[in-house]
Amino acid sequence: MGKHLVLVGGGHAHLTVLTHLGCYVGRGHRVTLISPCGYHYYSGMGPGMLSGCYEPRQVRFNIRRMVQERGGQFIETSVTAVDPAAQKLYLDNDAPVSYDITSFNVGSVVPTAELGATDEHIFAVKPVINLCKARNLILRQTSKGITRVVVAGGGPAGVEIAANAWKLLNENGTTPAVTLVAGNHLLRGVPARAKHLAVASLAARGITVLEGTRVHSFENRCAALTDGRSIPFDFAFVAVGVRPPALFRESGIAVGQDGGMLVNGYLQSTAHPQLFGGGDCITVEGPTVAKVGVHAVRQNPILKHNLQVALDGGEKKRFVQTPNYMLIMNMGDNKGIMWRQGLVLNGGLAFLLKDFIDRRFMKKFQVSGELDDFSGP
Repeated sequence: MGKHLVLVGGGHAHLTVLTHLGCYVGRGHRVTLISPCGYHYYSGMGPGMLSGCYEPRQVRFNIRRMVQERGGQFIETSVTAVDPAAQKLYLDNDAPVSYDITSFNVGSVVPTAELGATDEHIFAVKPVINLCKARNLILRQTSKGITRVVVAGGGPAGVEIAANAWKLLNENGTTPAVTLVAGNHLLRGVPARAKHLAVASLAARGITVLEGTRVHSFENRCAALTDGRSIPFDFAFVAVGVRPPALFRESGIAVGQDGGMLVNGYLQSTAHPQLFGGGDCITVEGPTVAKVGVHAVRQNPILKHNLQVALDGGEKKRFVQTPNYMLIMNMGDNKGIMWRQGLVLNGGLAFLLKDFIDRRFMKKFQVSGELDDFSGP
């Protein structure tokens, strides 16, 4: 008799599973995807969507249609708790769902609540759909004159958001006044040459970078900094780092130091063999690596294979986590800054390489008419 495979979240690490549901359904298994949204937005193109370099339809996957066309069920809600003993998932607005095997790819969250970021003009950079909502609101409310933007967070995401927010404002009839509050250090851990190039690129457009301070809180359209300064804004973005959701810890599932579900090399929970996962919401045993999308992309085929083995038997494959990967920042001016280990590349060629890699990834998994869909978020 067939088993029930439940996928929680339609993120990057689940895309191979979603496009190959026939491998499971054809063997008599049921497959259900639970997600709070029928679309999944690709983080690598999110800043470009904010500035208008890409349309929303170019940046998203229609995961609802992807599942339904392949014989699966889609439930639009969130999982609020997991009971591994009973093998049940508790949902936000529906009856519990029982599973034989489940896999989590629910991404990460930006800790906005502790900053008091409740104003509708403050946007966390994740989920990526927020950047689409931010663009729409900015275009509706921006008028002639100066528009002030504060970006909290000095990592690659903060740099990309600051650069692309400047482009959005500059190309739509307003004068941008963008401030990037970088924390203790801008682009910590990034090669010195790449940081120098980023600083020069931002400075050329008049984007202010503040190091040695961070945003302590938001209140009354002002960002209060830890050094006592207060910066007024019209719109703000929070890119202060991501963390896994509290779902696993609160459900009593073993987690790593960062709160991600602790998994072994097979992407399988170290405590509950029926649970698998990929992307930012998991912590793989072993050395700590940065939360970057490339890991989720590399986990795709491993997760697809191991879920099939969990249902039908066979030998699982091991995911080998490596700290060596390439990163390219979209600097919002048709230029990019790329680095991989000691190699740094700057300019139009770096942007074209990023654009090629991103579009190739989208083409592989946009199999459900996304480019014909002009609807909103």
